[in-house]
Amino acid sequence: MKAVTWQGKRKVSVDEVPDPRIEQPTDAVVRITSTGVCGSDLHLYEVLGPFMDRGDVLGHEPMGIVEEVGSAVSGLSVGDRVVIPFQIACGTCWMCTRGLPTQCEVTQTRDQGTGAPIFGYSKLYGQVPGGQAELLRVPQAQFTHVKVPHGPADERFVYLSDVLPTAWQAVAYADVPDGGTLVVLGLGPIGDMACRIGQHRGYRVIGVDLVPERLQRGRDRGYEVVDLAAAGNDLGEVVRGMTDGRGADSVVDAVGMEAHGSPVTTVVQQAAGLLPDVLAKPLFKSAGVDRLGAIYSAIDLVRRGGTISLSGVYGGAADPMPLLTMFDKQITLRMGQANVKRWVPEILPLLTDGDPLGVDTFHTHAAPLAEAPQMYERFQKKQDGCVKVLLKP
Repeated sequence: MKAVTWQGKRKVSVDEVPDPRIEQPTDAVVRITSTGVCGSDLHLYEVLGPFMDRGDVLGHEPMGIVEEVGSAVSGLSVGDRVVIPFQIACGTCWMCTRGLPTQCEVTQTRDQGTGAPIFGYSKLYGQVPGGQAELLRVPQAQFTHVKVPHGPADERFVYLSDVLPTAWQAVAYADVPDGGTLVVLGLGPIGDMACRIGQHRGYRVIGVDLVPERLQRGRDRGYEVVDLAAAGNDLGEVVRGMTDGRGADSVVDAVGMEAHGSPVTTVVQQAAGLLPDVLAKPLFKSAGVDRLGAIYSAIDLVRRGGTISLSGVYGGAADPMPLLTMFDKQITLRMGQANVKRWVPEILPLLTDGDPLGVDTFHTHAAPLAEAPQMYERFQKKQDGCVKVLLKP
């Protein structure tokens, strides 16, 4: 089959790789019809190379049609149309039954000390071949799927794999009070969708970014936007000026380590990427390698007694956090990978009864799988208004 493979820093290619097959009775094989390129994929493209091998198949936002089902898989049949959540979980362990499939006790990546494996997402999360491919083997398929109806275009459902539940959890964790103000830092796919969800729930929403096309998308959806390029170091004052001098009730950081921040940590990221893997891996895990501009902004912007929700990915373990300020302001901080199946029952009715979140037209670019290298570059460089890419195998 054809698949998008990692070949080095800022280099992916579309190659012939062996077709996946049933390896365990709990497996299924899915023929992929649409698959997204995620902002998290850019971490592999740019920063997390020490945890990748050449030829690793990328992608964790797929959907398609079931081609084959293992003997132990119930509730799933050949021909079913499914979205595949980005994490692999059993559905029955202590963590899964408490709505935390990201921490599945059956599938945890114990050799790395991390949670449930993620499709196409490095040795840190199991090195499982991903879904930017013509076919995908799905482990723990009895739970690792979301069945959706035939009929509507893929664009209606594909974001159940990651974007929708990640943004939904980000807003849920932000704990916005009724009639409250939600500030979202970063208007990439997750941030934009978090703003839309906040609007849908009736909150006042303020989105912050510095990319003109992203800001315009926000204006077109009808939520308030702040241009970071214009606000600069006065962002906190700007937001407080919009919120009676108090600050936002809740802030979602949808940026993570892509943020523009400390030049020191930027150099560390770049230097670590040039080291031999045996040296770079422990540096990434134990040193401060994140650019913390976004989270520092969130701590500044949130009101006293407010809540910060982190959905952006952070990787370092020794970055300085302003705990004195966080304690003094009595800030609540929630974070983590999205527990996809936990939120699907709340989201799915919005996809089968109209389109209040605008998913049908959410993507900015769609391309054949063969054009993945160009799409990665365009997305990484934010060229041509590229906010969300869908690949069509």
